[in-house]
Amino acid sequence: MVNSDKQPPIRRRLDPRPLAQTGHCRLEVLRRLAGRPIVGHADLDRDEVIELCRLAAHLESTEVASHHPLDGLVVITAFFEPSTRTRLSFESAALRLDGKILSVPDGKVTGIAKGESLADIGEMFNSYGDLLVMRHPVTEATEEIVEHLAIPMINAGNGSGEHPTQALVDWYTLLKWRPELASPTPSEDARIDLAVLGTPGSMRAVKSFTFAALHFRAAIRSLTVVSEMADPFGPELAAAVEASGIDVRVVNDLDPPLQDFDVIYQNAIALLGDAYKELNDGCRLSADREFKPGAVILHPLARREELDTSLDRSEHNLYFAQAAGAVFVRQALMVSVLDRLGRLPDSFSERPR
Repeated sequence: MVNSDKQPPIRRRLDPRPLAQTGHCRLEVLRRLAGRPIVGHADLDRDEVIELCRLAAHLESTEVASHHPLDGLVVITAFFEPSTRTRLSFESAALRLDGKILSVPDGKVTGIAKGESLADIGEMFNSYGDLLVMRHPVTEATEEIVEHLAIPMINAGNGSGEHPTQALVDWYTLLKWRPELASPTPSEDARIDLAVLGTPGSMRAVKSFTFAALHFRAAIRSLTVVSEMADPFGPELAAAVEASGIDVRVVNDLDPPLQDFDVIYQNAIALLGDAYKELNDGCRLSADREFKPGAVILHPLARREELDTSLDRSEHNLYFAQAAGAVFVRQALMVSVLDRLGRLPDSFSERPR
């Protein structure tokens, strides 16, 4: 018998059409990505981030499968570290565009288990596919393999390094939620006070999100990082944040400033040395806490105790919509990197009426 008292969580969906209607896709910007590796934040500038998000909005709101954009191409998904959402969303994205998948779901099934180098594996990937999507627990792995690749690579997470496509998913979600964030001169009402819970220097998704946030500095009124670390950024990100001119503060816990924030970005764990560490109690969120009216929470998932399920049915839950948009962002990136923009409907590059 079904327990009628237990209701399913709200599956909040964000309409992609308002973002799509902010303008046609600037294909000349997206064509710059053809054949390029996407390893970290430096590989995508502001225009490219915005156009990828706009293309994702068009892909989400338009039927494109019948155009077979990735027909005849093979995408290798090589995951040497566990993944659910990232691997499956990349594979779904390729398959829905008629691409083919060669999957390495576990590094233990490769020659790595016998001592083979990533360099040699990279040479083999050149013969087997047209694009490599790789996740690896070693931060330096992307540098090691990309030197031996003739095909483009998309970094799906490297140790405590970066996770650039997660940052695209995050900002795609926020631009659907509030399209004016992409404006070079957003109104004061559209600007946000942003909180990042965690330590960007050792949390790759948080690091990439924060780097991407600097593309939208005009839309960010303030940035608060909640971390136990005195220097949560690391030298490269710290220099970039300082140069941005954004008002930044670092605090140890969420009380009392929680009610100040329009957007809260949270992740579960930080990689410190060879071990993972969970967020402290001061960074945990539940429906019992007082949020600013209309505030939203992003989380790349998977979650632990830091994000209570009591928030799943609240107005603050944007993390399920965030996960749902991942396929379209990764479709946009793959179509661009694989130079298949010409196979998309003509309406994508037409100005909205």
